[in-house]
Amino acid sequence: MRAILKQVAGIDVAQNELVVCLARMREDLSTELFACKTFSNTPSGFSALVGWAVKHMDATVSLRYVMEATGVYHEAMAWYLAEQGLEVSIVLPSKISHYVRTLETKTITDKTAAQAIARFAVERTLQQWQPPKDLFERLRGLTRERGQIVEQTTMIKNQLHAEEKQARPLKTSVQRMKKRLMLLERQQKEILSEIKELLHLDQEVQELVEVMCSIPGVGLLTAATVLAETNGFDLIKSRRQLASYAGFDVQEKQSGTSVKGKARISKKGNRYLRKAMYLPALSLIRHDEGFKAFFNRLAEKHGIKMKAVVAVQRKLLELIYTLHKTKQPYCANYLQKSTAQAA
Repeated sequence: MRAILKQVAGIDVAQNELVVCLARMREDLSTELFACKTFSNTPSGFSALVGWAVKHMDATVSLRYVMEATGVYHEAMAWYLAEQGLEVSIVLPSKISHYVRTLETKTITDKTAAQAIARFAVERTLQQWQPPKDLFERLRGLTRERGQIVEQTTMIKNQLHAEEKQARPLKTSVQRMKKRLMLLERQQKEILSEIKELLHLDQEVQELVEVMCSIPGVGLLTAATVLAETNGFDLIKSRRQLASYAGFDVQEKQSGTSVKGKARISKKGNRYLRKAMYLPALSLIRHDEGFKAFFNRLAEKHGIKMKAVVAVQRKLLELIYTLHKTKQPYCANYLQKSTAQAA
């Protein structure tokens, strides 16, 4: 019998259930999908899944569990597997969706999605997922909570403005809205204070934040958001990979002379990173000559200012990653100097 080289469990994660497909690769590089089953997305379901997978697999070959990053629904399963000392990998959904297009699958169900993940995993060399540091996990929770509060604050301010501009505003409604605004503003200050306390717990992270904040427009909250959403850039190996993780990678559809779609970013990535880059990018355009020239050049080329702003957002995120790698503060007119060096 042909020896087994690799075996994986592809897991399609939903809110309440886990659809699992087992696959293996033999020494002649042939792949085989041979078992599928559904489990509940609960601790008891995790235990049953692992027991079922081990029962069906060859004990002499390591087994890797692979899943998509689906919001927060995959996290409990990933933590359980890591705590058991098992091999686990988490793949960006965009990679799986691109891979599915290469298959002959015409019907998309939870089962076919799990099969696609298993095929992808058995054909690729994947990195081991590492649980985020407690510091970054707490930072992520705080920065996301603050973002939600800011959105609520904006919504209530708009409602308050509309109510006050009425011919006969309802005073009790206005009073309640103002009280909610005061509460939300107080909570924002509390969260900011907690973030500062967290950053002071780790000297290395604190120094890294100071390096990031040397960029014009990048403040404490932006730096904390980037570190929290990337787990301190763990498993990020290049600027291109980081751009893809944030959803800044460009998609373009072109075929011959008849099909030529507009190039646009995929947005299939971490929306919190993209949002965190927006206001700092506008500040860079105003205060940094290199980024201002970069923005003007793209705006004149495409005639769409928002497209140029997005390009600056991506460039800024890549710059933050570069400073993280070099541990050096921002150098004024970075783009001008880097362009000259490249030339």
